[in-house]
Order: sequence, then structure tokens, then C-alpha cells
Amino acid sequence: MFAPIRFLWNATRGSRLTPWRSEYLRWRVETYSGLWAEKLKAKEVLTFVWASRWELLSFLFWTGRVQREARRKP
Repeated sequence: MFAPIRFLWNATRGSRLTPWRSEYLRWRVETYSGLWAEKLKAKEVLTFVWASRWELLSFLFWTGRVQREARRKP
């Protein structure tokens, strides 16, 4: 349940109040969408997040499942 929030908290380290400035998130948006990370502004990031919200939520829940599996196996 908290895995998506934990991932976002860790991914925006250093720019939590302005997540579109996070180098990691900008790189991820560039990798996923093909938009240039250097040219991304808040509007482009928020538009991308809104347009891809279901895929992003699916990814965040997947990260939680992966983390649970990693903790379960010695």
C-alpha cells in the first residue's frame, strides 16, 4: 500500500516540492515517453503524468510487489 508513496519519496529526493526538477524522474519520463529531459518543464511533466496515470500507478504497484518479493527471499 505504501510502496508507491515510498518510491515517489525516494525518487524525488532533493526536489520533493518540485518533483519535475528531479533528475531521476526527468530521466524516467525521457526514457518512457521520448521527451527530452533537458527541455521538460512543470507543465510537460504534469501533462505526461496525467495522460499516463494508469500506467504509472501500475508501475508503482509493481515496484511494491518486487520489493516485497525481495524482502521475502533470503
